[in-house]
Amino acid sequence: MEINLLVINVGNTRLAIGTFVEGELKFTKRVTHAQFADWSGAIGEAWKYIAEQNGGAIVGASVNPTVMESLEHTIVQTTGKPVEWIGREIDLPINVLTEEPKETGVDRILNIAAAYEQMGKACVVVDAGSAITIDCCDDAGAFLGGAILPGVEMQLDALHQRTAKLPRVKFEPPKGPIGENTQQAILNGVYHGIRGTVKELVEQYAMKLGNWPDIICTGGDAAVLFEGWELIHAISPDLTLYGIALAYTNHQIKHGE
Repeated sequence: MEINLLVINVGNTRLAIGTFVEGELKFTKRVTHAQFADWSGAIGEAWKYIAEQNGGAIVGASVNPTVMESLEHTIVQTTGKPVEWIGREIDLPINVLTEEPKETGVDRILNIAAAYEQMGKACVVVDAGSAITIDCCDDAGAFLGGAILPGVEMQLDALHQRTAKLPRVKFEPPKGPIGENTQQAILNGVYHGIRGTVKELVEQYAMKLGNWPDIICTGGDAAVLFEGWELIHAISPDLTLYGIALAYTNHQIKHGE
């Protein structure tokens, strides 16, 4: 389905904006919530790609309800079009088998939906953002659930703020397996702690699924954490945007719109 669509993913700290032109992602931009003054410009820039196209729509997904009202106002003022939200006006694209589906983060569901669309089998998505989520689906593409842990910056902040002497360090891959100074020891703990968690959980998921799932990584810290790791099948920075587009497409087909 060759859609013309502006998609917006509202995360905990930033907006991810993308434009699909005839089904192909042509434009992406990230803007933090603190850059509120830049929202309209970024949305307007994205909208220009499809402003003259028939049937152009705007679809959003959000895990941050406090931002949604002001964002909706900005979108309407900038484009003259309303935004449709995944889970409200637009159906979720896959079955969700968690105990409380409505409480499950929509970004987690969309990431799995987009990954399954590409892989066609059980898979795991690691989203390394403000928090890190490690989720999986079965061979039928149903969202099973997963794990949530503090992201890189949250861990570094906690170590600095809750201790007397540990410094706040800038994140980068550690230089070796043994930290020979305090900074490198912190980097080792965070970096290898996250990777170790991913490896351990995927092993547990594989035992439950009965086979080893491919692992797709996304999120702002995905590249620095996982680039070149043989455990990872692919790094996809725009995975959630593809998930939003997939949800919109499936909704249109289902409802014959």
